[in-house]
Amino acid sequence: MATTSAAPDTPASRQSYGRGRATGQPLVSQLPFLWALLLGFPAESRASVDTPPHSIKVEGDITLGGLFPIHARGLAGVPCGELKKEKGIHRMEAMLYALDQINSDPDLLPNVTLGARILDTCSRDTYALEQSLTFVQALIQKDTSDVRCSNGEPPIVPKPERVVGVIGASASSVSIMVANVLRLFAGEAVSLIRVWHDFQIPQISYASTAPELSDNARYDFFSRVVPPDSFQAQAMVDIVRAMGWNYVSTLASEGSYGESGVDAFLQISREAGGLCIAQSIRIPREPRPGEFDKIIKRLMETSNARVVIIFANEDDIKRVLEAAKRANLTGHFLFVGSDSWGAKIAPVLNQEDVAEGAVTILPKRASIEGFDQYFTSRSLENNRRNMWFAEFWEDNFGCKLTRPGLKLDSGQRKCTGEERIGKDSPYEQEGKVQFVIDAVYVMAHALHHMLTDLCPGAPGVCSRMDPVDGGLLLKYIRAANFNGSAGTGVMFNENGDAPGRYDIFQYQMSNSTIAGYKVIGQWTNHLRLNVGIHPYCGCFGRRTLATEEMQWPGGERQAPDSVCSFPCGPGERKRMVKGMLCCWHCELCDGYQHLLNEFTCETCPFDTRPTPDRAGCRPTPIIKLEWTSPWAVVPVVLAMLGILATTGVIVTFVRFNDTPIVRAAGRELSYVLLVGIFLTYLITFLMMAEPSVTVCALRRLLLGLGMCVSYSAMLTKTNRIYRIFERGKKSVTPPKFISPASQLIITSLLISAQLLGIFIWFTLVPPHTIIDFEELHPPNPELARGILKCDMSDLSLIGCLSYSMALMVTCTVYAVKSRGVPETFNEAKPIGFTMYTTCIIWLAFVPIFFGTAQSTEKMFIQTTTLTVSMSLSATVSLGMLYIPKVYVIVFHPERNMQKRKRSFKSVVQAATVSTRLSHKASEKQNGDIRGDAERPR
Repeated sequence: MATTSAAPDTPASRQSYGRGRATGQPLVSQLPFLWALLLGFPAESRASVDTPPHSIKVEGDITLGGLFPIHARGLAGVPCGELKKEKGIHRMEAMLYALDQINSDPDLLPNVTLGARILDTCSRDTYALEQSLTFVQALIQKDTSDVRCSNGEPPIVPKPERVVGVIGASASSVSIMVANVLRLFAGEAVSLIRVWHDFQIPQISYASTAPELSDNARYDFFSRVVPPDSFQAQAMVDIVRAMGWNYVSTLASEGSYGESGVDAFLQISREAGGLCIAQSIRIPREPRPGEFDKIIKRLMETSNARVVIIFANEDDIKRVLEAAKRANLTGHFLFVGSDSWGAKIAPVLNQEDVAEGAVTILPKRASIEGFDQYFTSRSLENNRRNMWFAEFWEDNFGCKLTRPGLKLDSGQRKCTGEERIGKDSPYEQEGKVQFVIDAVYVMAHALHHMLTDLCPGAPGVCSRMDPVDGGLLLKYIRAANFNGSAGTGVMFNENGDAPGRYDIFQYQMSNSTIAGYKVIGQWTNHLRLNVGIHPYCGCFGRRTLATEEMQWPGGERQAPDSVCSFPCGPGERKRMVKGMLCCWHCELCDGYQHLLNEFTCETCPFDTRPTPDRAGCRPTPIIKLEWTSPWAVVPVVLAMLGILATTGVIVTFVRFNDTPIVRAAGRELSYVLLVGIFLTYLITFLMMAEPSVTVCALRRLLLGLGMCVSYSAMLTKTNRIYRIFERGKKSVTPPKFISPASQLIITSLLISAQLLGIFIWFTLVPPHTIIDFEELHPPNPELARGILKCDMSDLSLIGCLSYSMALMVTCTVYAVKSRGVPETFNEAKPIGFTMYTTCIIWLAFVPIFFGTAQSTEKMFIQTTTLTVSMSLSATVSLGMLYIPKVYVIVFHPERNMQKRKRSFKSVVQAATVSTRLSHKASEKQNGDIRGDAERPR
């Protein structure tokens, strides 16, 4: 038969102990006064204490005390209220059943009968204190040494009933009060009373779970067969961690049960680490209207904390669920309930949808079949020893027992006495019956072993056990180790606590209509859930629980999240929220940073870039200008065409080396100039080639050399023409150094200056390659590249070309000065036009080259700009100076005939006349007169 769910410590019954130690201690401090007052009463006045009117007496050789909440707390000053059928009668009958079983067992306490004195605590600690004085009165005796009977004899005082151990109580507040009484007078009341023996009575509770009762220094004679709340708090912490939750709120009913349970949970969670408390809320003992709506509103202030750890009584649990439903938060909160919720239907009645998915805990228990047979067979006839059974009979069957002179009210049914429990009324075994039976058996086993050791072979209790030494009995109790009524081991730790054994339930909705509790695991010192752990891909590898054994709101199989902050994504670091170890903000490691650890981003070394997930660094790709790149194709094509054209001119000049045009162009300097043009085109291929030491050396050598050769030759030519005609104005004697040999020497000297500078550069800084990681280093590291190039900075490149530029400027100056030379005379005019055009090209080059310094395509743009500018310069020189001559040589050979030689004087005269005519023509207003200069013959 299924058992009912029950809390190990009824929260409602603990409310009077809500002030905890603050209220318990003052009451304890008043006990010596209470005892002194009690001992001062006359014997007849103490009769009500010696024989409590509300108790059950079972005769035996050894008497055990029993404390049970037979009645609820009374109202308006009345000590006791209505009868508690399950938590009172069931539990009390379980003790009587256990006594019957023990007394009928020939192997356990042979020849010894266990008796009992059972009291009603009325679910009130102060009333229980008054009742429990019955247990200790036998241990003290008022001093009667000066009292004599009328005949002068000393009085004969009957030996009072002595209780060797107490079974109970149920509520922790009652157990705490009684435990203080059972140990108090050993140290505090000796001066007031004469102690018959050591004042020590062991106590074993079947339902008190307050963690403070584990304090062996304060409650050294207290033991319990149920685990303390600290164990269930540990179990709840384990459940929360197993579900992957790290951000929860707590909710506790005011009083010992709720507050001590939450305190234990908080303490264990702090020690375990990795769990943060969003809010810790206390439900007042007498909540005002709207109090629970305010509680729900407060919980929603930290809405990420969906899990609520709840240590509360049934009424408070129900009202919390109702408030959540009113706030339209069905399915938002995930409750983890203590044993006060357990597997009860009452807290979730009509709130099934709000409670769906709640995980609850309940001490592991079983239904005792023998007790079911015993209790259902009880009747008014065979259970006269239970003074409260008649009251139970009336309440259970809804009838009234008749008594002489008692009239039944209208509508009341008379009890026949033939009613049967379980047949004429519903019956379900109360959840703590197992523990009551186990507590009685612990006492029996302890007494049995004590009897065996102290009274070997004695037929019953010997003098060594009269009275029973409470301290020694406690040792036997703590050493108990046997299989209890449910087949599970019964034992105690050093604090007198039973091992924690819990069933883990989940409240589930089946087919969206039928609700119920389902066992999903157990906890015995560690958690064992009937689930498998599977990775959840949506949470960056976070391990959560997903199984068909569990069901969450909305029919989900995946455990919902209750975390302050979700795991950071790849490449994100945690920035912790101050004071909250489970809360953080995720910040992406930007730029060239990688994730060093979960809290730190670190910049990658200069030659690396972060991996796509920023988990580390990887080498930066190395690039160079490829031949197939559009940046290379155009310069290479221009250079190839230029080389072909230059080669053609050279071949033509060599073929027609002795013709007048070739000779008039100055063969020697023309060949030098053409070689310079050829080298200028050739540098394009070196600039496009993959950098190496050889390539870098050739770049340094040829980059400025080609232009230097060209402009040195042109400068020498323009200088020669300028000097000839300037000298002709003054004298008929030709200037010096105008012969071809002199011209070659001058050109060679100009070129040697460039070569000298290059070789000095080679000596100071040998050519080598570098990989430039700074040039192509954009904000997006995926676009970062290392550029393989020669060790030539922009400044060194300009320095390499600066000498050629100086030659070019000088040549341009001489071209300007020689602008008066007749067009048909020599090459002054073509050289002038060449230099003008070249200057324009290089003036355009400068802003393009330096204006792209910040571009991500800097290397490609600058290389292309440089090579194209050089090719254009060479093309201008080739096109203006030599293409017309080649055209005449090839297509008009008749104009390439030998003419009459002229003297230097005739040449100068012809040039002078031509110059003067040109000046006169420019002075004419209409420009109609055109002077024809006589050509020298």
